[in-house]
Amino acid sequence: MDFLRQSVVLAAFLLLGLSGAISASAQEVELDQATEARFDEFSKMLSGSKFVGNFTVVGQDLGKLTSEEYSIKSVKKMPEGDMWLFVARIKYGERDMSVPIPLEVRWAGDDTPVITVTDFSIFGYGPFSARVVIYNGKYAGTWSHGAVNGHLFGVIKQGEAEQVDVEKYQRKMKSKAKEMEKLKKLP
Repeated sequence: MDFLRQSVVLAAFLLLGLSGAISASAQEVELDQATEARFDEFSKMLSGSKFVGNFTVVGQDLGKLTSEEYSIKSVKKMPEGDMWLFVARIKYGERDMSVPIPLEVRWAGDDTPVITVTDFSIFGYGPFSARVVIYNGKYAGTWSHGAVNGHLFGVIKQGEAEQVDVEKYQRKMKSKAKEMEKLKKLP
C-alpha cells in the first residue's frame, strides 16, 4: 500500500474505528448529575470540531511530519456502556461522505476522555488499534496497523466542521433502509 493510501486509511480508521461489537444486552445506566454534565461538555466540545495535527510512523525519519485532519460533525452518548456515536466527515479518494460511527470512549479521571479502538478492520484494511487522549483543546495518542505503528497529535479546532442533528440523521438513515427493503421486494 503506498504512503498516501496508508495515510488516508489511517485517517478513516481513526474516525471509523469500532472498539468491538455493541452488546445487544447492554442496559442503559442512570447517570449522576456530574457525569451527565461531563458527557454534555464532551459532546459540545467535539460536535462541529476538527482535529488538525500530525502523525508519525515508528522507524521513519521525523524530519517532515505527515499532516492529518478529521472533521467531527456531532458526538452523542449512546445508551450502551462506554459507546458514543460520532458522525464524521470522511474524504477518501473521490468519496466525500458523513458516516455515523460508534466509538468507545473511556475516561482517565473525571476530565480526560480517551477514544479507544482495538483490532478493527475498515475498508478491507486492518487490524487497527489506537488510544487517543483528549485534553485542554488538544489530542495525542498512539496507533497501529498490523506491524506499522506510530503517534498522533494536534489541536481541536471548535466550530470548524458542519454540525449535524444526530436524531434527524438516524431517522433519515432508517427511512432510506426502509426504501431499500421495498425496492428489494420489487419483481
